[in-house]
Amino acid sequence: MSFRVSRRDFIATIGATLGGSLLRTPALRAIAPFHPAAAPAPAEIRWGYAAITWNANDRQAIDDISALGFPGIQLRSNAIAEFNGSAQAVHDLLDQHKLKLVAFSSGDLDIDAPAETQLAMHTDHAKFTHDAGGDYLQVIGARPKNRLIVDDDYKNMGRLLTDLGKRTSDIGVQLGFHNHMYSLGQSAGEVDKIFDAVDPRYAKLELDVAHYWAGGGDPAKAVGEYRDRLLFLHIKDAVDVTPSKDSDNKPYRFVELGQGKVDLPAVFAALQEIQFRGWAVIELDGPTDPSRTPKQSAEISKNYVEQKLGYTI
Repeated sequence: MSFRVSRRDFIATIGATLGGSLLRTPALRAIAPFHPAAAPAPAEIRWGYAAITWNANDRQAIDDISALGFPGIQLRSNAIAEFNGSAQAVHDLLDQHKLKLVAFSSGDLDIDAPAETQLAMHTDHAKFTHDAGGDYLQVIGARPKNRLIVDDDYKNMGRLLTDLGKRTSDIGVQLGFHNHMYSLGQSAGEVDKIFDAVDPRYAKLELDVAHYWAGGGDPAKAVGEYRDRLLFLHIKDAVDVTPSKDSDNKPYRFVELGQGKVDLPAVFAALQEIQFRGWAVIELDGPTDPSRTPKQSAEISKNYVEQKLGYTI
C-alpha cells in the first residue's frame, strides 16, 4: 500500500521527534560522564535590508541594497504588480544582484473579515515568495475597529495564524507574525496572548525591535522569552516625539540605526546569549532627512552595525 505524507505533516512529525529528544536530554545527562561545558557558539547573524525605504521602487532598492553589500532583502506585496506577477523575474533579478529574498510582506490578517478570502490571498503570496526564492511570509494582525478588544480576539488571531501557517508550510514558506504599533499585537502583553493560541509548528514571531520598544516592551527581553519561537528580526531604531501633524500624531519616529533610543547592543547581546542563527533585516520606513536618499540612510545604518555592533555585512 502506498501513501503520501504532506510537507506539513512531515515537519510536524520531525518537530515532535526533536521535541521528545530534548525532553529526554536531562535523563541522558544523569548517566553520562561529566565534561566541562564548551563555550557557547557565537550567534550567526545574516543581514538583510527592507525595500520599504524606497517607497515601492523595488528595482532601485535591489540595486542599492546589493551595492551596499547586503546579502538579503525583504520585499512587499507591491512587488507583484511591479514585476507583472512574475516570481521568476524577481528570482532572476535578485540572483543577478547576489541577493536572497529573506521575507515577503504580505499585509494584514483581520479576524473580523472573511477568513477564507484572506487565507487564499496570503497563500498566493506564499507561493509567489517560494517561487521567487524566499523563505518567510510576514503578516500583521489588523486591530479591530470601532469596538473594544476582548480576549477571544487574541485567541482567534492565534488560530488564524495557525491555519495560515499550515498552508504556507505546505508550500515551503514559514510564517512570521510581525508585532506592530496600532495593530492587534502592538504591546508585549498582546503578543504573548496571541502566541498562547498559536501552534508553534506553524507560525513564529518576527520581532520588530523598534515597534516592540514603542509599544512599551523590552526587545532584548523578548529575544530570550521567544528564543524557541523567533523566526527573524526587524532591526530599526526610534525616538520619542511630541505628537504633531508631521508625525501623524504618533509619539515616536523611526530613524537610522544609532540615532534613536532602542538599546540595540542589548538586543544583540541577547541574540548572542541564545546563539541565534538567522536573519536580521534592517528596516526604515523612509529617510529621516528629505535631502537624504534611501541608499544614504541604509549606509548610515550599515556603518552603525559594523562600527558600533562589530558585525561585518
